[in-house]
Order: sequence, then C-alpha cells, then structure tokens
Amino acid sequence: MLAASRQALPPVRLLCLAIAATGAAPLANAAFIEDSSASLTATNIYLNRDFRQFDGQNKREEWGQGFRLDLQSGFTEGTVGFGVDAMGLLGLKLDSGRGRTGTDLLPVHDDGRSADEFSRLGLTGKVKVSATELRYGSHVPELPVVKASDSRLLPQVFEGGLLTSSELEGLTFTGGRLDKVIDRASTNSEEMVLNAKNRRFASGVEADHLDLAGVDYKFAPGFTGRYYFADLDDIYRQHFFGLLSSHKVGAGTLSSDVRYIVSRDSGAANAGKVDNQAFNAMVSYGLGSHKFGLGFQDMNGDTGFAYIDGSDPFLVNFVQINDFANADERSWQARYDYNFASIGVPGLTFMTRYIRGDDARVAGSDDRGGEWERDIEFKYVVQTGPLKDLYVRVRNASFRSDFARDADENRVIVGYTLPIW
Repeated sequence: MLAASRQALPPVRLLCLAIAATGAAPLANAAFIEDSSASLTATNIYLNRDFRQFDGQNKREEWGQGFRLDLQSGFTEGTVGFGVDAMGLLGLKLDSGRGRTGTDLLPVHDDGRSADEFSRLGLTGKVKVSATELRYGSHVPELPVVKASDSRLLPQVFEGGLLTSSELEGLTFTGGRLDKVIDRASTNSEEMVLNAKNRRFASGVEADHLDLAGVDYKFAPGFTGRYYFADLDDIYRQHFFGLLSSHKVGAGTLSSDVRYIVSRDSGAANAGKVDNQAFNAMVSYGLGSHKFGLGFQDMNGDTGFAYIDGSDPFLVNFVQINDFANADERSWQARYDYNFASIGVPGLTFMTRYIRGDDARVAGSDDRGGEWERDIEFKYVVQTGPLKDLYVRVRNASFRSDFARDADENRVIVGYTLPIW
C-alpha cells in the first residue's frame, strides 16, 4: 500500500504504473469506478536567486518543468469502503549549469550537475467508515504541525498513516504517524530532519517518526478554533493553538488568523535544546478590489522556531525567502492585495508585502540583528477559452539581513491543471 521510488523511474513507466495501480481495484464495484477522478497538473518554473556579493556561490538559476498525475478512486460499497489513490510525479530540466544549481527545482549530482529528470510514484490505500477515513501511503499534508512545501516543480511528500474524522458536526479530527519524507528535489525516501536555518539547532538531527493529533472546530458562525499536538520523535513536542475568524464589517470583510505555538525538546541529546513560544497573527480587511493586512510575529524562549527541514513553517511571516523565526526575533508585516477585475481586467491580481524583523539573537554570539524582506507578485488566470484556468505568476523578492545572506530573487511560474475525468 505504501510506495515511493528510491530510484528515478522512466517517465512513461511511472505514469503507466500509476494508472495500473488504480485499475487494480475490483472493477465490478460501481462506486469505486464512478466516484473516481483523475487530473494532470503541469508546473513550469524559472527561478533566479542572487546572493549579493556572497563569497561562495553567489547565484542560483534554473528552469524546469514539473508534472503531477493524480488518480483517486472511489470507495467500494458497504459499511466499510476501500480505495486506492496514485500520484505520479515527474520533473524535467530545461536549463541549468554548474555554479547555478541549488534552487531546489532539481536534484544535484555529486559532480555538481543537476539531474536531467527525476520522478516518483506514490500509492495510498484508504479505508472509510461513515465520516472517518484512514489513509496509509503518500501524503502532501497541510497541517499546522506539518505543512509540505509545494513551491517548486514537485511537492514534498510524507509517508505514513493519517486518519481524519468528521463524525460530529463542525468538528474535524486529524491524527496519525508519518515516518519518512521525500523532499521537493529528490527521489529518495529519508528520515525527517530538524531544520537548522541560521545555525538555530545542530545540523543533521534525524527523527524516526512524527506523531500528530488535532481538531478543527467551527464553534460559532465565522469562528474556527484549532488545536494540534505533534511529537517529532526524541527531538521536540509542539502544541499549536489557533483561531480563525471572518465577518462582514461595514462594506467589507474583516478576517483574522491568530496562532500560538509552544515547542519543547523531548529528550534527544544530539538535538540540543528546543525552547520556543511563537505568537503570530494576521488581520486583514477586504473592501471591494482592495485588501489590507497587518501581521505580527514574536519569538520567545531560548531558541528559534523548530520545524521539519524542507517543510513550510506554519508562521504568518514565513514568506518567499525568509521565515523571521530566530530566537527573540520580533517581526511586523504590512500587505496589500488588489484585484484588477474592478477596472476591466478579470483574472489579474497584484500583491505586495513588507516584513521587518529586529532583536534577533545571532547563533554562536552575543550579537543581535535585524532583517527585512519585500515581496511583489502579479498573477493572471485565463478566464475563458481552451486554456481557461491556466495561470502565470511573476514574483520578485528582496531580502537583507545583518547576519544572514542578502538575496534578490525572481520567479516566473506557469501552471495548468487538466481534469482527465
């Protein structure tokens, strides 16, 4: 039921295996077939990051094409339903070269060259009883305690078992164990590693598994409370508390996302100390085609924020380049979004944000430092015709820091999802 390629598969073979895996279920069962679906997502990314006079490799620039085939079956009929999903992933190099690798679009060989292509196959078995579903295999989770990164050609994939239950109205329970991870630019199933950005923690600290459990509860109109617990084996335990709200205020809509996360080490001598309390919140007001947002993030405790390497930390000030999650760091964000539909250009949107952090404790010294990032994005989604829903995103970011590498970055992303059935 669980499969993830440890070797790169030829593209045609990978897609055939995915199709065959889904077709292996009992064909006589109508619900299994009638409720099935298939889609193919194509993502083309050009990424250029300039580290601004850094002494080592000062530029990363690559261009690639990614494909994701998702095949999802229905469930067999009866009190207990069974199904199987398949995910075929393929990444292709369009442009790269020695001295420009490391964008995480493509794997890098020992000789410094990027791979011409890489691919993976993920299978997931599923069992459903009433409104409770158990899935074992490959996952791309989007949870407060583990959020797979999907900002490159292929998503980060976790392996293990996850259970979701919505038996009670307004309440969803999620729990499970994840024991392996395949990073964005990799075909290998590996142990989960503690992120050590800016030397916050010892590098290369591995965990055998991640246990998690949590609930999302809509306790009143416009309000959702969230609580999640995670235990990254022998490294850290984490408690997440969240509150989401959205209400009409005047002519617009006021929304908020408040998060409080407590992380403590859980006994591994090689992991070092983990001691962090992260408060972060984003408040936004949308009025017509305009949306204004203000964010705040505050790190307390002896260390910075702890999360799995390669994943996206669930923080409001985790943006295009930086996460603003060093020990003692406080950061503020101002954001503005605009929808050009109001002036006759439906499908075109604009976003810009500015984040400034200060009082960050620099690892290995008594120094304190500050940093800032400015992001700009234009996105256009085709509204009609044969290419309806194809999108183009142009993103630009500048990051400056007293203690980390400065960087300027440009990304051009073109994506399209084709429903097959």
